[in-house]
Amino acid sequence: MKLHTKIFIGMIFGIAAGLIVKSIGLPQETLSIIVKWVEPIGRIFMNLIFMMVIPLILSALILGIAEIGDVKKLGRMGVKLLMYSVVVSFIAVLIGITMVNVFNPGRTISEDTREYLVREFGAEAAKAEAQAQAIKADERTVGDILASIVPRNPIEEMANAFNPAHSGGGLLSVMFFALIFGVAMASVGEEKTATLKRFLEGLYEVVIKVIGYAMELAPYGVAALLFNMVLNVGADFLLSLLWYVLIVLAALAVQQFVVYSVILKYFANRNPVQFMKDMGEVTLTAFSTSSSNATLPTAIRVSVEKLKIPKPIAHFVLTIGSTGNQNGTALFEGITVLFLAQVFGVDLSIGSQITVVLLCILAGVGTAGVPGGSLPVIVTILVSIGVPGEAIALIYGVDRILDMSRTTLNVNGDITAAAYIQHVEKKWQENH
Repeated sequence: MKLHTKIFIGMIFGIAAGLIVKSIGLPQETLSIIVKWVEPIGRIFMNLIFMMVIPLILSALILGIAEIGDVKKLGRMGVKLLMYSVVVSFIAVLIGITMVNVFNPGRTISEDTREYLVREFGAEAAKAEAQAQAIKADERTVGDILASIVPRNPIEEMANAFNPAHSGGGLLSVMFFALIFGVAMASVGEEKTATLKRFLEGLYEVVIKVIGYAMELAPYGVAALLFNMVLNVGADFLLSLLWYVLIVLAALAVQQFVVYSVILKYFANRNPVQFMKDMGEVTLTAFSTSSSNATLPTAIRVSVEKLKIPKPIAHFVLTIGSTGNQNGTALFEGITVLFLAQVFGVDLSIGSQITVVLLCILAGVGTAGVPGGSLPVIVTILVSIGVPGEAIALIYGVDRILDMSRTTLNVNGDITAAAYIQHVEKKWQENH
């Protein structure tokens, strides 16, 4: 049986088992004991993958840049990727905000439901708000933020890459270090760096092998993650916020099946149906882990082996894209901010909505590619437009299912971007 089939069965089993256990009506103490025993399975699976993310980014990005070799070509690809990310993220946020303005999901939440959700998820909301206040209190200029991306101590940034409270550049700093290292390695010349290149190639192969071991646990880890999600969240909150959830899912679907299909067909010269079918394993992994970073190894392997994207392009675009090209996150943040503004009766002018669009596009670049990484960013945007930070509690009950969905769009968007870069680079080389 193929791995993606096993993962799919694990997903179904986890959700079904969670719903069955939830419907039996066991005492809360018994449910807590069950969660206590099942949760480590999912955590072990996630930790095994996260354990390899930093070595993977370093080896894949340095090798990708070194193999590209030409610094001018690297700069050309980087500019194209940045322009692609901004344009596609703008389209994504525009789709989301249009749907919120047309359907007004925030008007459908009753006062009782709002009070209940704020009370139920108040602690989680306080944590996100504290992180947002830390971001706001920092009051760094654009220059400060750019300076923080250039690491003084790369080892420290690697150690704090997944720590949301870390004030440095985190994963972006690690990528910058790999970028500069790769450019310098390409400039020094192949004779002097042959041993180093062989070491990095060996490291990359070992990392992929370890991730292969971790993926053998994927069906069980995925089942455990989804089982706990259903037990902790249940269906009650989904029903309370169904209209909002449906609008987010519909907007994500439009971006996935309309926008990406147009890009693949007309700007990447690919068959959209076959392309999406070939990246099915990536889609399932992204959906079940809710993490762009955890899905990165699978995305690289499938892009190179099944989608025939050249390894240097796959390494360069996908490693940077896992943090810097998050269309799904930008779209989700735009919908959520406007939805919560509607719930709390804050009418936003066209100018304010344009500000939200720009903030969400910027937030889509550099948001932590880990489960729930966008929530503190949303709180920061909410406070800036006059919506109380505790409003984030309203969506905590349904965030996990939406996190899974937007991560899927983020990862599929990265692979679509890689296909686009491959096509435009090929055309450029033919014309020069």
